[in-house]
Amino acid sequence: MRRLLTTLMILLVVLVAGLSALVMLVNPNDFRAYMVREVEARSGYQLKLDGPLRWHVWPQLSILSGRMSLTAPGATDALVSADNMRLDVALWPLLSHQLQVQQVMLKGAVIQLTPQSEARRPENAPVGPRDTVPHQDTDPRWSFDIARLKVADSLLVFQHEGDEQVTVRNINIDMEQNDKRQASIELSGRITRDQRDLTLAMSASLDRSDYPQRLTADISQLGWQLRGAGLPQDGISGQASFQALWQEPVKKLSFSNLALTANDSALKGEGSVVLDDTPRWMLDLRFDKLNLENLLASDAAAGTTPAQKGQQAMPVRARPVISAEAEHDDYQMLRGFIADARLKANSVRWRGLDFTQVNAVMKNNAGLLEIGTLDGVLGNGRLSLPGKLDARSAQPSAAFRPAIDNIEIGSVLKAFNYPIALTGAFSLRGDFAGDRIDALAFRDGWRGEATIEMANSRMEGLNFQQLVQQAVERSSSNVSAQQNYDNATSLASFSASARLNNGQLRLDQMKGESAMLALDGNGLLDLVKEQCDTRFNVRVTDGWKGDSDLIARLKKTAVPLRVYGPWQQLSYSLEVDQVLRKQLQDEAKRRLNEWADRHKNNEKSKDVKELIDKL
Repeated sequence: MRRLLTTLMILLVVLVAGLSALVMLVNPNDFRAYMVREVEARSGYQLKLDGPLRWHVWPQLSILSGRMSLTAPGATDALVSADNMRLDVALWPLLSHQLQVQQVMLKGAVIQLTPQSEARRPENAPVGPRDTVPHQDTDPRWSFDIARLKVADSLLVFQHEGDEQVTVRNINIDMEQNDKRQASIELSGRITRDQRDLTLAMSASLDRSDYPQRLTADISQLGWQLRGAGLPQDGISGQASFQALWQEPVKKLSFSNLALTANDSALKGEGSVVLDDTPRWMLDLRFDKLNLENLLASDAAAGTTPAQKGQQAMPVRARPVISAEAEHDDYQMLRGFIADARLKANSVRWRGLDFTQVNAVMKNNAGLLEIGTLDGVLGNGRLSLPGKLDARSAQPSAAFRPAIDNIEIGSVLKAFNYPIALTGAFSLRGDFAGDRIDALAFRDGWRGEATIEMANSRMEGLNFQQLVQQAVERSSSNVSAQQNYDNATSLASFSASARLNNGQLRLDQMKGESAMLALDGNGLLDLVKEQCDTRFNVRVTDGWKGDSDLIARLKKTAVPLRVYGPWQQLSYSLEVDQVLRKQLQDEAKRRLNEWADRHKNNEKSKDVKELIDKL
């Protein structure tokens, strides 16, 4: 045992002595010019190393440098710059004075993918014939041939020409590749923008054996969390995995086997984009569950009626308005791409409504969005909402043709915070147009026409039958009404013709029937001020007791009823006295006419006729 320890100590001393001798014999600065020359020969990039290079022996033989930068040809800003760089090198090649870098490590680096860091052709550079291909596109010499790259606590600045900068902070990258140009990558970072914070962590494998013609990636795990303004209080977080393929000849990026979760929502699908001057997207996405309530902030302005504004218990931080965005008109982003999308969802929850079997087919042609199919099941009913949005001009325009069958109207009114106590199976066919697609815009600025039908409707707060019968009881002692303590009007069927014009909903040709009454009429609803002024002609066909002749006439007599005022405090007026007076006048005329007809030869017959004309 003692001999073994002695042997190990001797070997350790020899190793330390050898490394020390190597450090003393080989000056790392001798490789400075070589590294600069090789980088420029392989890529055209300029490598700049400030300060002397020095050895670092333990635990890995490395070369340490001071500040470094890597700049593309003709660029004004460096592509990569760092305060410190470490090059882990192989030991044995150094014996023959050769540099073999096994790992590059950058700490506190700044990576700039901006127009200022892109390679640019010199102003006086000669221009070759159009049919020739630039040398850098066909020469495959420049590639990442280092076995391992580590980037710690670094910063990435990304910007397209004319767009805002996106900054990714706290970047940590660990990439390792083999001799077949297959790499594994571990990456994490954080993006802060518009008072929102996105944290990412990714594990992936990369195959660049056919690069630059073809590049494949397998994202085995992508964890993310998004918090900040305009989002739910707990933010949005989830996991994702997918395979990606880049095809250089056709500039096409495809993804498949996508599996993504966001809070309690789950998505699968595949898609692609061809990066032409106008990108072309193809998407086929399937949601097992899509809970928009956990993905969108409960914005008070989006679904709150004017009377309810400012009464929210927990105000949500509004997303800041960026001045650059405010100058653009709505939906401008639709002009920048072409897309065909198919979306399916087993279940969708939105504003407290639970939809099932949702299906959508949409096409966008550089600003003209056509929704050929958008339908789903809600409760025992079904709705379809095909239409289009034209955003190609400065003033966008939208048009939709809703078709609704047997949807419970009470749940819809509650979802959009309308204080109307109305229930029933609602059906609609119509055409509507406006300039923005949201609830407030529909209330304020949309126009259109529709036919409306309702089955088994019930409106709380007013009992039309009871109002008419009680008024008749007060005006006549010959009839009475059956006791009815239900403070609601129920109709087995109801229909109307509706016209919407900038917040004013006009209802014409209203007709309703039940076992107890029948009505018709028209009215106006102010969706902005939440007021109404409706006029009905109500016939109570059952529930009477008393004079049978008078009851028979009352069943055939329509009583004018006006309902008006704020939705939450409705008022009404009845014209029962005028109706009963007319009933008495008609009855008197009838009896006098009968007497005059029976006594035509009587001298008083002429006086009776004159009296009838005066009634």
